Amino acid sequence: MNNDQRPVSHSHNRHAEEHMQSSEILTDIVIGMSDGLTVPFALAAGLSGAVGQDHINLIWIAGLAEIAAGSIAMGLGGYLAGKTETDHYQSELKREYEEVEKLPMEEKEEVREFFSKLGLSEEVQEKAVDEMTKDKDKWVDFMMKYELGLDKPDPRRAGKSAFNIGFSYIVGGLIPLSPYFFVSDGLTRLKISAVITLFCLFIFGYFKSKMTGVNAWSGALRVMIIGALAAGCAFAVARLIVK
Repeated sequence: MNNDQRPVSHSHNRHAEEHMQSSEILTDIVIGMSDGLTVPFALAAGLSGAVGQDHINLIWIAGLAEIAAGSIAMGLGGYLAGKTETDHYQSELKREYEEVEKLPMEEKEEVREFFSKLGLSEEVQEKAVDEMTKDKDKWVDFMMKYELGLDKPDPRRAGKSAFNIGFSYIVGGLIPLSPYFFVSDGLTRLKISAVITLFCLFIFGYFKSKMTGVNAWSGALRVMIIGALAAGCAFAVARLIVK
């Protein structure tokens, strides 16, 4: 082997794949944590305004029940979203194979149009089309990615997404509920829960905004205010009903 014949490195592909998977995991965590922090917090606040000191344990019992139900519902939603993505890809893949088989000239013309838009000369276009369409599998993969804009999804994506979202919901939900396990006074529980949860919402909103390219500080304040409003409304409504 001479110096020019070096093995092709696939490190860039591994990097791209790892980056994509990390992004998917972070997206799942954001979905699960955002609802996990807010919904049980609002529920606990509402029940704090409705039940008396004698029934204060109902708050953490109801909170745990809500976390269980919420994590299952959110996880199922994540599973169905991942399954839908996979099913859609497989459906389009089957259709693309059929088109390559039955309408090869039309499909080749679409490949040629792609290379034409890159500014390649007609001679190079012809060579690129011939090379690309030699292998049917590579041809179809090319059409899926560049004609339809579809990347092949991880076949285990649905299950991973369900677990990531459901687990994140549980972790987020236990944060506002934790003071109700250790503090006896109902109002004190609510105050501690509010301080801890609003702080976590601020931190969560900060990193969520950094990920999405939004101003981190304004994003953090927005997430915290939404959580505070949800809990405040739940508490106020419960008080009004009880009265």
